[in-house]
Amino acid sequence: MAQPVQVKTSVPDLLLNGDPSNIKIGDHLGERIDICVEQRVKGQDVNHLIVPFYNKTETHRWQSEFWGKWMLGAVLSYRYTQDPVLLDSIQKGVKDLLGSQLPNGYIGNYSEEAQLQQWDVWGRKYSMLGLLSYYDLTGDKEVLKACRKMADHLMTQVGPGKTNIVTTGNYMGMASSSILEPIVFLYRRTGDARYLDFAKYIVAQWETSEGPGLISKAEAGVPVAERFPHPVTIQQAWFGTHNGQKAYEMMSCYEGLLELYKLTNDPQYLSAVEKTVQSIIDTEINIAGSGSAFECWYYGKPQQARPTYHTMETCVTMTWMKLCQTLLNLTGNPVYADQMEITAYNALLASMKDDGSQIAKYSPLEGQRHPGEEQCGMHINCCNANGPRAFALLPQFAVMPSANNNEVYINLYTGFTSTVPLTTKKKVVIKQETNYPADGKIRLQIETDKPEDFTVGLRIPSWSKNNSVAVNGEKIEGVNAGMYCKINRQWKKGDVITLDLDVRGRVVKQDGYAAVMKGPVVLARDSRFCDGFVDETAQIVHNDNYVELTPSQYKLKGIWMSFTAPLVLGTDLEGEARSPKQIHFCDFASAGNTWMNDVRYRVWITETLNVRNEPYEPYNIE
Repeated sequence: MAQPVQVKTSVPDLLLNGDPSNIKIGDHLGERIDICVEQRVKGQDVNHLIVPFYNKTETHRWQSEFWGKWMLGAVLSYRYTQDPVLLDSIQKGVKDLLGSQLPNGYIGNYSEEAQLQQWDVWGRKYSMLGLLSYYDLTGDKEVLKACRKMADHLMTQVGPGKTNIVTTGNYMGMASSSILEPIVFLYRRTGDARYLDFAKYIVAQWETSEGPGLISKAEAGVPVAERFPHPVTIQQAWFGTHNGQKAYEMMSCYEGLLELYKLTNDPQYLSAVEKTVQSIIDTEINIAGSGSAFECWYYGKPQQARPTYHTMETCVTMTWMKLCQTLLNLTGNPVYADQMEITAYNALLASMKDDGSQIAKYSPLEGQRHPGEEQCGMHINCCNANGPRAFALLPQFAVMPSANNNEVYINLYTGFTSTVPLTTKKKVVIKQETNYPADGKIRLQIETDKPEDFTVGLRIPSWSKNNSVAVNGEKIEGVNAGMYCKINRQWKKGDVITLDLDVRGRVVKQDGYAAVMKGPVVLARDSRFCDGFVDETAQIVHNDNYVELTPSQYKLKGIWMSFTAPLVLGTDLEGEARSPKQIHFCDFASAGNTWMNDVRYRVWITETLNVRNEPYEPYNIE
């Protein structure tokens, strides 16, 4: 399909998204992506999402976001699968949405009197993003024309001398002003300077007395949980205008700011995003790679061992992954790739039910899993619509070429076959085989038509302490955790790279609690193993915070990985209780994934306090 011409950016990406159609991901991760596409994307009744656009009677709800979220996930999924059935659904969805557009350009579900209120502009953002993704797929000029009409209509309502965009919608104007992202995209696809001016106007309003201060507060080092005080009155309700800590909407604004930075090269824009993301990493992202409670930042990282209502919203998980990938594209910094891996293997995979039929709204670190509430009088919620987008990011994240077409970066360690173009005439095929992260051994085979000079960059995760890399059996020096190991040479058909990462079980401790990780994967107790009370206190037996994990012989349906670890259970050290027992753990994503009420799981184990601070010895020993 035709690719539209874009305005060149002043700051190009260092790493490019891989072409999803050029990779096939296998193993467990590939299976989960496939089932998400089949069940959640192709299984969606798209007409159900479009009905509100024809009614146009809404005054306060967010029905109009569902179509755009679904379309973004569907287009990315189609790019990966090339499924003609999915394409038919996408094309019908676009045609039917365009049929709802008013002569003045408005596409939305709000009544004329209620426009600009609550979630109206937020919904327009998602419609525009969805349509632009389809335009990028097909080059359909009628779709681009519809997007221009949408933007032109909005610019008659907000802007200089009109309504201030940050006084519309919710959360200090962040929901509405996140339309910055598609406005920048529209400029890049049309070259119309009015859209660039409008994008700059939006950002300028953030720093007015009525705005959220997204740049100035980031530059001042204000943690994301302190950017605004939580509302304290009914008039300033949590889910309303005055709450400026809403995680999803805040990150959506920074997504747009990064796209504007690429056009303007204003260093303050990039600095504000990088400082915000670092604040999120330092203060909010938990062991499973996500955060938020009631969808807001709350200093979640230091409080993660404490049971919390409504934590790890999947919309936050998805937007965090997308923001990290955009920064990875722009900067080439592997810290963002590390974040994406941990989020993908834990928070993201945990959000989807084993059969792929549902994506949870929240994925707590202990308790029971269950579906989220239906929203807005429709048979869907925000996370069921948004979650597939995160799964669809992984094929383009797995293998990324550099902008100069002479480097290939491997970010995802799972079985795959990937074809990477080096130039328009040259390409390389990379086949990866591994049982990662059950073990750390990874094998990549290079296939080229003729010898080619290029660089292969291998992501060495920051948590992996002992690492080795070899090419055709010859060891490579300078392999450092938290960096890309870059191997530049003339590659020929049949060359083999072997990588061995350190996936020993690690004990992570916080405030009297302990958790176990294996590589990037968080482990959890699950009541289905029937080896005791999952909420019982325990001491995990370890050596310098490394724990011996033994592959489990107890196979349960729907569980990907399971191990046993030595634990001293309970508070009694007399009799047999003092002897360590082999207790089952499984990957966090599999824990509780039946969503049955009789299954409990737990990540953080309460450590039993030993006030003697030395090993216990029975009294009857002479």
